[in-house]
Amino acid sequence: MIVVLDFGSQYSRLIARRIREQNVYCEILPNTASWSQIQKLQPNGVVLSGGPASVYEPGAPRCSREVLTGQIPVLGICYGLQLIALEHGGKVAAATRREYGMAELKIDEPTKFFAEMPDRFHVWMSHGDRIEQLPNGFRALAHTENSPHAVIAAGEARLGIQFHPEVAHTPLGGRLLRNFAVDICGSNPDWTPGHFVSEAIGHIRTQVGKERILCALSGGVDSMVAAALLARAVGEQLVCIFVDTGLLRKEEAHNLLEVFERLLPGQVVSVDAADRFLERLDGVADPEEKRQIIGHEFVQVFAEQAKRIGSMRFLAQGTLYPDVIESTSHDTHGAAKIKTHHNVGGLPAELDFELVEPLRYLFKDEVRKVGLELGLPREVICRQPFPGPGLAVRILGPVSRDRLEILRCADAIVEDEIRRAGLYERLWQSFAVLTPLQTVGVMGDGRTYNNLVAIRAVESQDAMTADWARLPDDVLSRISNRIVNEVAAVNRVVYDITSKPPATIEWE
Repeated sequence: MIVVLDFGSQYSRLIARRIREQNVYCEILPNTASWSQIQKLQPNGVVLSGGPASVYEPGAPRCSREVLTGQIPVLGICYGLQLIALEHGGKVAAATRREYGMAELKIDEPTKFFAEMPDRFHVWMSHGDRIEQLPNGFRALAHTENSPHAVIAAGEARLGIQFHPEVAHTPLGGRLLRNFAVDICGSNPDWTPGHFVSEAIGHIRTQVGKERILCALSGGVDSMVAAALLARAVGEQLVCIFVDTGLLRKEEAHNLLEVFERLLPGQVVSVDAADRFLERLDGVADPEEKRQIIGHEFVQVFAEQAKRIGSMRFLAQGTLYPDVIESTSHDTHGAAKIKTHHNVGGLPAELDFELVEPLRYLFKDEVRKVGLELGLPREVICRQPFPGPGLAVRILGPVSRDRLEILRCADAIVEDEIRRAGLYERLWQSFAVLTPLQTVGVMGDGRTYNNLVAIRAVESQDAMTADWARLPDDVLSRISNRIVNEVAAVNRVVYDITSKPPATIEWE
């Protein structure tokens, strides 16, 4: 495996994904990880991410010195390059001319790092500092017009690059990361969905033993893949709990139960808890409070069901890496908390279960590949993501039965038109949001004062970043016309054209 040490870069997650795309497993640790923590993972190499700080400033983030001076191959990216340079006696200073955007990299000394690469290629720069003096024992391998030391090395296994190979704007960046991970670090490019399945089954069996395990089954892709993986690992020891929170989409509970019976016959217990959830959410407007309430109620329902079923020690969830990252867990030290995910930060400290999270270090696209490897049908695997708290976080402000019905009807129209247009699988997510706003309208000869619904559609690979989808005008027109005509309480529809960042995909 390869370890990425995160110095606060917005791109650290991309580095990990790009390395995994080379079929090499990769995990992210905070820059504060101790040398013993890093060694425990037995990495073949370490990548130092970029970051917003300047290495010469007091208090600038550092990492374990053994990383920089030890025997494990190291690749420093942007800030990581500058940290390597400073540690080995080089000079780093603010550049007289900053370098942001596309640049042409020219190779001065071909090495294993540049195997099968052209002499010149485009890279993406994003830095205001640069190396003014090479560190001891290092040489420059490549340059750009503004960075004479754009790639530096000591031997073959200690490298620093000023540009960002992980972003799409460095088209050959994946090849460079493969050269580092495979050719220089000696990693085997064998981390495939099949490899993951076999390893995950082994880990589950080791953790669970002969104990029975309760699985939180929402019907989303993540929980379905987790359940299928658990069923493969422990068979009849698995009991799945499906909770109808009253916050699902139109006819979703009925449709999901049919799918569950087909894929997990006899292993699913259905619980109708709609009244309970809606009572707890009554009058609650704050999105974080909604998530906390829903997370707490989920766990309470599971605990109650476990007592009815019998002794249960383990609770399985479909937690993913983006959930962990956005909830600022123990393995994302120093990251800004964006929102609590009900299956991560929403769990109470007194949880009576030991968690089993077999997908915890996977991105969504990797989960889909694992699902297909497990033989799950495409219509299940290719469902768009749906938030754990359900429609509660797509209704801005308090949740009520009436407002849920309004949103269900509008959302069903969005999905119907997106599918009709053949866009469903192209989009990461597409859905309706019920806002707390009411606007004046005119229908027939009368004045209306009704609800405003927003439409959200985004394209993404892993939900870490997303761009708003350029839907065809005729699709947007049909969605708008149908909603205002078929949903009596709505008289205005707007389209969200904000990317992530600065926005999140969900509105709450």
